[in-house]
Amino acid sequence: MRFSIHALTVLLALMLGTVVPTAAAELVMLERPGCVWCAHFNAEIAPAYPKTEEGKRAPLRRVDITQQWPADLEGIPSEKFTPTFILIEQGKEVGRIRGYPGSEFFWYLLGDILAKLEPTTSG
Repeated sequence: MRFSIHALTVLLALMLGTVVPTAAAELVMLERPGCVWCAHFNAEIAPAYPKTEEGKRAPLRRVDITQQWPADLEGIPSEKFTPTFILIEQGKEVGRIRGYPGSEFFWYLLGDILAKLEPTTSG
Protein backbone atom coordinates (compact mmCIF):
# COMPACT_ATOMS: atom_id res chain seq x y z
CA MET A 1 0.00 0.00 0.00
CA ARG A 2 1.38 3.42 -0.95
CA PHE A 3 0.83 6.60 1.05
CA SER A 4 1.57 10.19 0.14
CA ILE A 5 3.86 12.24 2.35
CA HIS A 6 0.83 14.32 3.42
CA ALA A 7 -1.13 11.20 4.41
CA LEU A 8 1.81 9.86 6.39
CA THR A 9 2.27 13.22 8.11
CA VAL A 10 -1.41 13.33 9.10
CA LEU A 11 -1.28 9.71 10.29
CA LEU A 12 1.80 10.41 12.40
CA ALA A 13 0.21 13.55 13.82
CA LEU A 14 -2.92 11.58 14.72
CA MET A 15 -0.82 8.94 16.45
CA LEU A 16 0.99 11.64 18.43
CA GLY A 17 -2.26 13.39 19.28
CA THR A 18 -1.40 16.65 17.55
CA VAL A 19 -4.25 16.63 15.04
CA VAL A 20 -7.64 17.53 16.40
CA PRO A 21 -10.92 17.97 14.60
CA THR A 22 -11.86 21.50 13.76
CA ALA A 23 -14.12 23.22 16.26
CA ALA A 24 -15.56 25.37 13.50
CA ALA A 25 -17.91 22.64 12.21
CA GLU A 26 -21.58 22.27 13.06
CA LEU A 27 -24.41 20.07 11.87
CA VAL A 28 -27.41 22.26 11.16
CA MET A 29 -30.73 20.42 11.34
CA LEU A 30 -33.50 22.09 9.38
CA GLU A 31 -36.82 21.24 11.00
CA ARG A 32 -40.39 22.45 11.23
CA PRO A 33 -43.27 21.91 13.65
CA GLY A 34 -45.19 18.68 13.00
CA CYS A 35 -42.38 16.99 11.04
CA VAL A 36 -42.83 13.26 11.66
CA TRP A 37 -39.30 12.36 10.50
CA CYS A 38 -37.84 15.08 12.72
CA ALA A 39 -39.64 13.38 15.62
CA HIS A 40 -38.08 10.03 14.66
CA PHE A 41 -34.63 11.65 14.63
CA ASN A 42 -35.35 13.31 17.98
CA ALA A 43 -36.29 9.95 19.51
CA GLU A 44 -33.57 7.79 17.95
CA ILE A 45 -30.48 10.02 17.56
CA ALA A 46 -30.79 13.39 19.28
CA PRO A 47 -30.41 12.27 22.93
CA ALA A 48 -27.08 10.50 22.28
CA TYR A 49 -25.72 12.74 19.54
CA PRO A 50 -23.84 15.27 21.71
CA LYS A 51 -22.07 12.41 23.53
CA THR A 52 -20.71 10.84 20.33
CA GLU A 53 -17.45 11.64 18.53
CA GLU A 54 -19.57 12.90 15.63
CA GLY A 55 -21.50 15.20 17.96
CA LYS A 56 -18.30 16.56 19.47
CA ARG A 57 -16.82 17.18 16.04
CA ALA A 58 -19.96 18.84 14.64
CA PRO A 59 -22.41 19.91 17.34
CA LEU A 60 -26.08 19.89 16.35
CA ARG A 61 -27.76 23.22 15.72
CA ARG A 62 -31.48 23.34 15.05
CA VAL A 63 -33.08 25.80 12.64
CA ASP A 64 -36.85 26.03 12.28
CA ILE A 65 -37.52 26.71 8.59
CA THR A 66 -40.83 28.41 9.41
CA GLN A 67 -38.88 31.17 11.15
CA GLN A 68 -36.56 33.82 9.71
CA TRP A 69 -33.36 32.36 8.23
CA PRO A 70 -30.39 33.06 10.55
CA ALA A 71 -28.10 35.84 9.31
CA ASP A 72 -24.96 33.74 9.80
CA LEU A 73 -26.38 31.11 7.41
CA GLU A 74 -27.19 33.63 4.67
CA GLY A 75 -24.80 31.99 2.18
CA ILE A 76 -26.26 28.51 2.81
CA PRO A 77 -29.29 27.52 0.66
CA SER A 78 -32.38 26.68 2.71
CA GLU A 79 -34.59 23.63 2.12
CA LYS A 80 -38.29 23.03 2.21
CA PHE A 81 -37.76 19.32 3.00
CA THR A 82 -37.37 18.42 6.66
CA PRO A 83 -35.37 17.20 8.26
CA THR A 84 -32.33 18.23 6.30
CA PHE A 85 -28.91 18.10 7.92
CA ILE A 86 -26.25 20.49 6.62
CA LEU A 87 -22.65 20.10 7.69
CA ILE A 88 -21.04 23.53 7.85
CA GLU A 89 -17.38 24.29 8.42
CA GLN A 90 -16.15 27.86 8.82
CA GLY A 91 -19.39 29.21 7.35
CA LYS A 92 -19.34 26.99 4.24
CA GLU A 93 -21.44 23.98 3.38
CA VAL A 94 -19.50 20.72 3.33
CA GLY A 95 -22.43 18.39 2.63
CA ARG A 96 -26.05 17.67 3.42
CA ILE A 97 -28.37 14.80 4.20
CA ARG A 98 -31.93 15.28 2.96
CA GLY A 99 -34.44 13.44 5.09
CA TYR A 100 -33.94 11.05 7.96
CA PRO A 101 -33.24 7.56 6.59
CA GLY A 102 -33.25 5.79 9.97
CA SER A 103 -30.46 5.56 12.52
CA GLU A 104 -28.14 3.12 10.72
CA PHE A 105 -28.15 4.99 7.42
CA PHE A 106 -27.99 8.36 9.18
CA TRP A 107 -24.70 7.45 10.91
CA TYR A 108 -23.30 6.07 7.66
CA LEU A 109 -24.22 9.18 5.64
CA LEU A 110 -23.00 11.47 8.42
CA GLY A 111 -19.67 9.63 8.46
CA ASP A 112 -19.32 10.25 4.73
CA ILE A 113 -19.76 14.00 5.02
CA LEU A 114 -17.73 14.30 8.23
CA ALA A 115 -14.83 12.66 6.39
CA LYS A 116 -14.74 15.78 4.19
CA LEU A 117 -13.80 18.00 7.15
CA GLU A 118 -10.20 19.11 7.29
CA PRO A 119 -8.21 18.18 10.39
CA THR A 120 -6.37 21.03 12.03
CA THR A 121 -3.05 20.78 13.81
CA SER A 122 -2.40 22.12 17.26
CA GLY A 123 0.99 22.79 18.72
